[in-house]
Amino acid sequence: MNNKFMLIAGPCVIESEELVLKTASKIKEVTEKFGIDYYFKSSFDKANRTSVDSFRGPGLERGLEILKKVKDECNVKIATDIHEPNQAEPVSKVADIIQIPAFLCRQTDLLVSAGKTGKIINVKKAQFLAPWDMKNVVDKLESTGNRNILLCERGTSFGYNNLVVDMTGIVEMKKFGYPVVFDATHSVQKPGAKGTTTGGNREYVEYLAKAAIAVGADSLFMEVHPDPDNALSDGPNMVRLDNLEDILSRILKIYEAVNHNE
Repeated sequence: MNNKFMLIAGPCVIESEELVLKTASKIKEVTEKFGIDYYFKSSFDKANRTSVDSFRGPGLERGLEILKKVKDECNVKIATDIHEPNQAEPVSKVADIIQIPAFLCRQTDLLVSAGKTGKIINVKKAQFLAPWDMKNVVDKLESTGNRNILLCERGTSFGYNNLVVDMTGIVEMKKFGYPVVFDATHSVQKPGAKGTTTGGNREYVEYLAKAAIAVGADSLFMEVHPDPDNALSDGPNMVRLDNLEDILSRILKIYEAVNHNE
Protein backbone atom coordinates (compact mmCIF):
# COMPACT_ATOMS: atom_id res chain seq x y z
CA MET A 1 0.00 0.00 0.00
CA ASN A 2 1.16 3.56 -0.65
CA ASN A 3 0.01 7.14 -0.12
CA LYS A 4 -1.61 7.59 -3.53
CA PHE A 5 -5.39 7.79 -3.78
CA MET A 6 -6.60 4.22 -4.20
CA LEU A 7 -9.61 3.02 -6.17
CA ILE A 8 -11.02 -0.50 -6.09
CA ALA A 9 -13.44 -0.74 -9.01
CA GLY A 10 -15.01 -3.05 -11.55
CA PRO A 11 -18.26 -4.94 -12.30
CA CYS A 12 -20.00 -6.57 -9.35
CA VAL A 13 -19.61 -10.06 -10.82
CA ILE A 14 -17.70 -11.58 -13.72
CA GLU A 15 -20.41 -11.75 -16.38
CA SER A 16 -18.04 -12.64 -19.20
CA GLU A 17 -14.34 -12.49 -20.04
CA GLU A 18 -15.02 -9.88 -22.71
CA LEU A 19 -16.89 -7.56 -20.35
CA VAL A 20 -14.29 -7.57 -17.58
CA LEU A 21 -11.40 -7.06 -20.01
CA LYS A 22 -13.18 -4.11 -21.60
CA THR A 23 -14.08 -2.58 -18.25
CA ALA A 24 -10.64 -3.06 -16.69
CA SER A 25 -8.94 -1.52 -19.71
CA LYS A 26 -11.15 1.58 -19.66
CA ILE A 27 -10.88 2.10 -15.89
CA LYS A 28 -7.11 1.74 -16.08
CA GLU A 29 -7.02 4.42 -18.78
CA VAL A 30 -9.01 6.78 -16.56
CA THR A 31 -7.04 6.07 -13.37
CA GLU A 32 -3.68 6.48 -15.11
CA LYS A 33 -4.79 9.94 -16.22
CA PHE A 34 -5.34 10.89 -12.57
CA GLY A 35 -2.38 9.00 -11.07
CA ILE A 36 -4.67 6.73 -9.04
CA ASP A 37 -3.52 3.46 -7.45
CA TYR A 38 -6.01 1.13 -9.14
CA TYR A 39 -7.23 -2.37 -8.28
CA PHE A 40 -9.68 -4.10 -10.61
CA LYS A 41 -12.50 -5.77 -8.68
CA SER A 42 -14.99 -8.38 -9.79
CA SER A 43 -16.41 -11.46 -8.06
CA PHE A 44 -16.04 -15.02 -9.32
CA ASP A 45 -19.03 -16.05 -7.20
CA LYS A 46 -21.78 -13.97 -5.62
CA ALA A 47 -22.69 -16.43 -2.89
CA ASN A 48 -24.99 -13.95 -1.12
CA ARG A 49 -27.49 -13.17 -3.89
CA THR A 50 -31.06 -12.47 -2.76
CA SER A 51 -32.64 -15.25 -4.82
CA VAL A 52 -31.56 -18.84 -5.47
CA ASP A 53 -32.22 -18.14 -9.17
CA SER A 54 -29.92 -15.08 -9.39
CA PHE A 55 -26.75 -15.18 -11.48
CA ARG A 56 -23.71 -15.97 -9.33
CA GLY A 57 -20.75 -15.92 -11.70
CA PRO A 58 -18.38 -18.42 -13.32
CA GLY A 59 -17.14 -20.00 -10.08
CA LEU A 60 -13.71 -20.21 -8.48
CA GLU A 61 -11.64 -22.02 -11.12
CA ARG A 62 -12.90 -20.26 -14.23
CA GLY A 63 -13.23 -16.96 -12.38
CA LEU A 64 -9.58 -16.98 -11.34
CA GLU A 65 -8.55 -17.84 -14.91
CA ILE A 66 -10.40 -14.75 -16.13
CA LEU A 67 -9.00 -12.52 -13.39
CA LYS A 68 -5.48 -13.74 -14.17
CA LYS A 69 -6.04 -12.82 -17.82
CA VAL A 70 -7.26 -9.36 -16.81
CA LYS A 71 -4.19 -8.94 -14.59
CA ASP A 72 -1.78 -9.96 -17.34
CA GLU A 73 -3.38 -8.35 -20.39
CA CYS A 74 -4.46 -5.08 -18.77
CA ASN A 75 -1.52 -4.88 -16.34
CA VAL A 76 -3.72 -4.13 -13.34
CA LYS A 77 -3.81 -5.32 -9.75
CA ILE A 78 -6.72 -7.51 -8.71
CA ALA A 79 -9.23 -7.48 -5.84
CA THR A 80 -11.85 -10.15 -5.34
CA ASP A 81 -13.86 -11.59 -2.48
CA ILE A 82 -13.93 -14.98 -0.80
CA HIS A 83 -16.76 -16.70 1.05
CA GLU A 84 -15.08 -19.85 2.38
CA PRO A 85 -11.74 -20.36 4.17
CA ASN A 86 -10.49 -22.85 1.56
CA GLN A 87 -10.77 -20.19 -1.16
CA ALA A 88 -8.12 -17.94 0.41
CA GLU A 89 -5.04 -19.83 -0.75
CA PRO A 90 -5.98 -20.25 -4.46
CA VAL A 91 -7.32 -16.71 -4.65
CA SER A 92 -4.09 -15.34 -3.15
CA LYS A 93 -2.20 -16.63 -6.22
CA VAL A 94 -4.06 -14.11 -8.40
CA ALA A 95 -5.49 -11.39 -6.16
CA ASP A 96 -3.53 -8.50 -4.64
CA ILE A 97 -6.46 -7.69 -2.34
CA ILE A 98 -8.62 -10.37 -0.76
CA GLN A 99 -11.98 -8.95 0.22
CA ILE A 100 -14.17 -10.20 3.06
CA PRO A 101 -17.91 -9.64 2.47
CA ALA A 102 -19.80 -7.62 5.06
CA PHE A 103 -22.09 -10.44 6.18
CA LEU A 104 -19.02 -12.62 6.83
CA CYS A 105 -16.73 -10.12 8.57
CA ARG A 106 -17.05 -11.86 11.96
CA GLN A 107 -16.22 -15.34 10.61
CA THR A 108 -12.99 -16.18 12.42
CA ASP A 109 -11.88 -19.03 10.15
CA LEU A 110 -12.43 -16.90 7.04
CA LEU A 111 -10.47 -13.96 8.45
CA VAL A 112 -7.60 -16.12 9.67
CA SER A 113 -7.27 -18.00 6.39
CA ALA A 114 -7.24 -14.70 4.49
CA GLY A 115 -4.78 -13.12 6.89
CA LYS A 116 -2.34 -16.02 6.58
CA THR A 117 -1.92 -15.34 2.85
CA GLY A 118 -0.09 -12.10 3.66
CA LYS A 119 -2.15 -10.27 1.04
CA ILE A 120 -3.93 -6.96 1.61
CA ILE A 121 -7.22 -7.82 3.29
CA ASN A 122 -10.17 -5.47 2.72
CA VAL A 123 -12.90 -6.19 5.26
CA LYS A 124 -16.36 -4.78 4.70
CA LYS A 125 -17.97 -3.63 7.96
CA ALA A 126 -21.19 -5.56 8.43
CA GLN A 127 -24.44 -3.66 8.10
CA PHE A 128 -25.26 -4.73 11.68
CA LEU A 129 -21.97 -3.74 13.36
CA ALA A 130 -20.98 -0.54 15.11
CA PRO A 131 -17.68 0.92 13.83
CA TRP A 132 -15.84 0.17 17.10
CA ASP A 133 -16.87 -3.50 16.83
CA MET A 134 -14.40 -3.79 13.93
CA LYS A 135 -11.61 -3.83 16.52
CA ASN A 136 -12.31 -7.54 17.02
CA VAL A 137 -11.99 -8.06 13.26
CA VAL A 138 -8.64 -6.26 13.29
CA ASP A 139 -7.46 -8.41 16.20
CA LYS A 140 -8.30 -11.61 14.32
CA LEU A 141 -6.34 -10.51 11.26
CA GLU A 142 -3.41 -9.25 13.34
CA SER A 143 -3.25 -12.64 15.08
CA THR A 144 -1.92 -14.03 11.78
CA GLY A 145 0.90 -11.46 11.68
CA ASN A 146 -0.74 -9.65 8.78
CA ARG A 147 -0.79 -5.85 9.04
CA ASN A 148 -1.94 -5.24 5.45
CA ILE A 149 -5.47 -4.37 6.50
CA LEU A 150 -8.16 -2.15 4.99
CA LEU A 151 -11.46 -1.46 6.75
CA CYS A 152 -14.44 -0.69 4.55
CA GLU A 153 -17.55 1.32 5.37
CA ARG A 154 -20.61 0.27 3.35
CA GLY A 155 -23.60 1.55 5.28
CA THR A 156 -25.68 0.37 8.23
CA SER A 157 -29.12 -1.25 8.27
CA PHE A 158 -31.81 1.32 8.95
CA GLY A 159 -35.22 -0.29 9.16
CA TYR A 160 -36.33 -2.57 6.37
CA ASN A 161 -34.64 -2.57 2.92
CA ASN A 162 -32.67 0.56 3.68
CA LEU A 163 -29.13 1.59 4.56
CA VAL A 164 -27.70 4.80 5.95
CA VAL A 165 -24.07 5.90 6.22
CA ASP A 166 -22.91 7.43 9.47
CA MET A 167 -19.82 9.34 8.37
CA THR A 168 -18.50 9.45 11.94
CA GLY A 169 -17.97 5.70 11.59
CA ILE A 170 -15.12 6.43 9.19
CA VAL A 171 -13.47 8.58 11.86
CA GLU A 172 -13.97 5.84 14.45
CA MET A 173 -12.43 3.10 12.29
CA LYS A 174 -9.42 5.26 11.41
CA LYS A 175 -8.53 5.20 15.11
CA PHE A 176 -7.42 1.57 14.67
CA GLY A 177 -4.49 2.81 12.59
CA TYR A 178 -5.46 1.28 9.26
CA PRO A 179 -6.72 2.91 6.05
CA VAL A 180 -10.49 3.16 5.64
CA VAL A 181 -12.13 2.48 2.30
CA PHE A 182 -15.57 3.85 1.50
CA ASP A 183 -17.81 1.57 -0.54
CA ALA A 184 -19.76 4.20 -2.43
CA THR A 185 -21.97 1.84 -4.44
CA HIS A 186 -23.10 -0.72 -1.87
CA SER A 187 -23.89 2.18 0.46
CA VAL A 188 -26.74 3.22 -1.86
CA GLN A 189 -28.25 -0.27 -1.90
CA LYS A 190 -31.76 -1.10 -0.80
CA PRO A 191 -31.19 -4.76 0.11
CA GLY A 192 -33.89 -7.09 -1.15
CA ALA A 193 -36.07 -4.13 -2.06
CA LYS A 194 -37.16 -5.63 -5.38
CA GLY A 195 -38.30 -8.89 -3.84
CA THR A 196 -35.88 -11.27 -5.53
CA THR A 197 -33.16 -8.70 -6.20
CA THR A 198 -31.54 -5.72 -4.51
CA GLY A 199 -32.59 -2.19 -5.34
CA GLY A 200 -30.71 1.07 -4.95
CA ASN A 201 -30.03 4.47 -6.45
CA ARG A 202 -26.72 5.16 -8.20
CA GLU A 203 -27.63 8.87 -8.33
CA TYR A 204 -26.36 9.19 -4.73
CA VAL A 205 -23.00 7.45 -5.24
CA GLU A 206 -21.04 10.61 -5.98
CA TYR A 207 -22.59 12.57 -3.12
CA LEU A 208 -21.76 9.93 -0.52
CA ALA A 209 -18.26 9.45 -1.94
CA LYS A 210 -17.53 13.17 -1.67
CA ALA A 211 -18.78 13.24 1.92
CA ALA A 212 -16.70 10.20 2.88
CA ILE A 213 -13.51 11.64 1.40
CA ALA A 214 -14.21 14.96 3.12
CA VAL A 215 -14.35 13.32 6.55
CA GLY A 216 -11.18 11.32 5.99
CA ALA A 217 -11.78 8.12 4.02
CA ASP A 218 -8.49 7.10 2.44
CA SER A 219 -9.80 5.44 -0.69
CA LEU A 220 -12.91 4.38 -2.57
CA PHE A 221 -14.57 1.18 -3.65
CA MET A 222 -16.98 1.49 -6.58
CA GLU A 223 -18.67 -1.09 -8.72
CA VAL A 224 -18.57 0.07 -12.33
CA HIS A 225 -20.28 -1.40 -15.39
CA PRO A 226 -20.63 -0.41 -19.06
CA ASP A 227 -24.42 -0.92 -18.92
CA PRO A 228 -25.65 -1.05 -15.31
CA ASP A 229 -29.33 -1.21 -16.26
CA ASN A 230 -28.70 -4.60 -17.87
CA ALA A 231 -26.11 -5.90 -15.41
CA LEU A 232 -26.62 -9.36 -13.94
CA SER A 233 -25.95 -8.25 -10.35
CA ASP A 234 -26.32 -4.98 -8.41
CA GLY A 235 -27.23 -2.94 -11.49
CA PRO A 236 -29.19 -0.21 -9.65
CA ASN A 237 -26.12 0.72 -7.60
CA MET A 238 -23.29 0.52 -10.11
CA VAL A 239 -21.65 3.55 -11.71
CA ARG A 240 -21.89 3.76 -15.48
CA LEU A 241 -18.42 3.28 -16.98
CA ASP A 242 -18.76 6.32 -19.25
CA ASN A 243 -19.46 8.54 -16.21
CA LEU A 244 -16.51 7.39 -14.10
CA GLU A 245 -13.93 9.92 -15.31
CA ASP A 246 -16.11 12.94 -14.55
CA ILE A 247 -17.13 11.58 -11.16
CA LEU A 248 -13.52 10.87 -10.15
CA SER A 249 -12.36 14.29 -11.32
CA ARG A 250 -14.75 15.97 -8.89
CA ILE A 251 -14.03 13.58 -6.01
CA LEU A 252 -10.27 14.03 -6.39
CA LYS A 253 -10.58 17.77 -5.91
CA ILE A 254 -11.94 17.09 -2.44
CA TYR A 255 -9.28 14.46 -1.73
CA GLU A 256 -6.52 16.88 -2.71
CA ALA A 257 -8.00 19.66 -0.59
CA VAL A 258 -8.31 17.41 2.49
CA ASN A 259 -4.80 15.98 2.11
CA HIS A 260 -3.03 19.13 0.91
CA ASN A 261 -1.25 19.85 4.20
CA GLU A 262 -0.73 16.23 5.32
